[in-house]
Amino acid sequence: MFEIIEKYQLDIMLGLSSTCMAFAFLLFFTQFLEKKRRLIIFMVEASAAILLFFDRLSYVYSGNVTRTGYVMVRVSNFLVFAMTPAVIMGLNLYITDLLRVEANQKTVLKRLKFVNIASVVEIVLVVISQFTKMYYYFDENNFYHRGPLFLLCYLMPVSCPIIQFTVIMQFRKAISRLARVSIVTCIFAPIIAGIIQIFAFGISIVDIFMVLVAIFLYVFSYIDVNRAVIRAHKIEIGELKDGEKRMKRLFDQTTSALVKAIENKDEYAQGHSQRVADIAKEIAMRSGMDEQKCEGVYYAALLHDIGMVGIPDSIIEKQKNLTEDEQKILKKKPIISGEILADIKEYPYLRDGVLYSNEKYDGSGYPEGLKGEEIPDVARIIAVADAYVSMTSNKRYREPLPYIMVRQEFVEMSGTQFDPVFSKIMLHIMDRENSNKKDERVMESEIVCKEYKEQVTLGVHITDVVKKIYFDCDQLELKEGEYSSPSIILFDSYDKRFHKSIKAINAYRYLEYGEIWPDGHYVSTAARNMKIEIVEIPEKKKKRRAVNKDKKKGQYEIGMAKYDDHITLEMKYMNHKVKAVISLPDNTKEAYIGITGENCHIKNIIVEETGKKIGEGDIERISDVIRYTDRIESDLPNIQIDRTRSASTEGIELEDEVRLYFHSMSLPSANLVWHCPYILLFYSSDGKVGGEGYREYAMIKINGEVSGDEDIAENKVFMKKNENFKGWDEWKEATKDGIDCFVLFERHGNKITTKTENLGIAIENTTTFHGEYDEVYVALTGDEVAITDIRIMK
Repeated sequence: MFEIIEKYQLDIMLGLSSTCMAFAFLLFFTQFLEKKRRLIIFMVEASAAILLFFDRLSYVYSGNVTRTGYVMVRVSNFLVFAMTPAVIMGLNLYITDLLRVEANQKTVLKRLKFVNIASVVEIVLVVISQFTKMYYYFDENNFYHRGPLFLLCYLMPVSCPIIQFTVIMQFRKAISRLARVSIVTCIFAPIIAGIIQIFAFGISIVDIFMVLVAIFLYVFSYIDVNRAVIRAHKIEIGELKDGEKRMKRLFDQTTSALVKAIENKDEYAQGHSQRVADIAKEIAMRSGMDEQKCEGVYYAALLHDIGMVGIPDSIIEKQKNLTEDEQKILKKKPIISGEILADIKEYPYLRDGVLYSNEKYDGSGYPEGLKGEEIPDVARIIAVADAYVSMTSNKRYREPLPYIMVRQEFVEMSGTQFDPVFSKIMLHIMDRENSNKKDERVMESEIVCKEYKEQVTLGVHITDVVKKIYFDCDQLELKEGEYSSPSIILFDSYDKRFHKSIKAINAYRYLEYGEIWPDGHYVSTAARNMKIEIVEIPEKKKKRRAVNKDKKKGQYEIGMAKYDDHITLEMKYMNHKVKAVISLPDNTKEAYIGITGENCHIKNIIVEETGKKIGEGDIERISDVIRYTDRIESDLPNIQIDRTRSASTEGIELEDEVRLYFHSMSLPSANLVWHCPYILLFYSSDGKVGGEGYREYAMIKINGEVSGDEDIAENKVFMKKNENFKGWDEWKEATKDGIDCFVLFERHGNKITTKTENLGIAIENTTTFHGEYDEVYVALTGDEVAITDIRIMK
């Protein structure tokens, strides 16, 4: 290594000295360093550059006996020996300034003062050595030789850095890690070089290392400054962000206060705007909008009803059966909203969002009758979110609509009232919320009924698991001719509640099967058949009851369960029990039991689930099984799906191209647009739906809805209503009459395209698999539909 350095020493010296001079020059243009720090580093860089430049000249002119050579050798060696302590002094001044800034050390430490003095003394000794030859001398041929006290000149470059190191260690916690490492490197480099120099004659190890120290000091200073600038920038950005957050909080509080003031005009509007804003933002996020745009959607949705300030209270409180003139006034709300927000030039989407939120996708909305993508996307999102919140909220004139009805509304109005993309996202949000939502309602513990059905408890769901209900009943004071007794009602309803108004019956699809009294009296309404039997309980099995002298009091026990379309029920009271078998209209129906009565106080109601399950044959059949699959059977067995995906065909392994033909007939009870066939793309080890290792890539409903596991596959659907589509009401009726369906599957690599058209609904869905995938199977299922005559062509 020494041979290489010795060979290229002059080139190395020239390169390093030039680098130092360039750094020294650049310091004049540096803005980030303090003036004092900049002068110190300039001193170090300039001293190091002079040191190595003249050290190089000393080698160049060594042995040159001309007058120029004589002068240059002596001047060069003098500057080399003088600049070494100058560099160390510069490093010492740098450490002093560093302690002042980072360690808040106002006074110069004695050790550092000593180093400064030692540096000056060393320079003086170099001057003296010019006359005494104690450090070096030159022979008659102008060659350099070490003097008798040569080692003395290395005492300072070795000892002073050690003193500086003790200072750095003392203040190591106050100095940044980068500065600490850089200074320690600069300290020990000359020490190591000085030791090597004692044994390496003819190579300027110390001088080269001193220059490297200067270069490192410059580089580390810039890195440290850069970090300081970054820290300052982060602090500045943090302060800006804090300011932005404060402004955002202020804006939030201002808008919230404004919205609250508006909503105070209508007790049924409390929290409406906030819910619309939250849902609108989620729709925007799911549609792929950036964070800033999502925030814009949020605030526009929050303020979408701001125009209500210009609507008379009489109309707000009414909002039902409005006159033509009142409707015209109410339709001014979006215009007023737009005018209020028009002056906010920085956020034009606020005005656009509120002004056009009542436009409809088919152009039938107001105020301008915009159509499709002419309507700003912010407004299209608000329209979807506002409709959802309105339908699921309490209104002065109605209760919240059930999930099923709201879902159907969005499916049917997609592409007409609502943007199809955003309504599809809304459906996904609704489905997710509904699947995660737990009905925590429980049957009331007591009710008081003066009039018959004055109060009816929340319905208890009757399933294939046996449940029992216990309650006590006190008779109220009776007038002559009045009757007192509890009773039970069997019914089906989306909200598990008894309803008697026409609107509620239609909204919640309420269907009453019948009523039963403890004495065996019953009324059958929508049930296909009811069989009632009164059985006396043997004396030894009677349950003893304490009897109050003034009022009758008895313990009632009801047990019930359901299998397919039949219900078994037992009501025990005193010394007898009523045994009932009820056959429902068909197997698609659910059943609930509610408790009511007349002139009685029903209390201490307890519901228990026994855990006992019933199966086929456990309930006496009193009506025939209803089947709609009595048609020709082809490649696969016919199936009847009474409830959502309650049955499915066997899997058909999908090859390059498969054609599937079948006949579909929605059941007479079907009343929703998704009561139709579903097409499944899936994998399982046995090729069966729900089999071992089941993975579902896509579920395609022939009404145009598509879903699937997004973690394993992506589905892109194109759904179009062509001229054959006559509206959803006709579509539902036609599916009940029965239709012939055709589905084409085409497989290309990791993609499967599914195409079908039914009653004017054309669907083309592309399923793209993520990563590796196994065999893919196709199966048919659905909801309240019979699928027959299934033919496969490959």
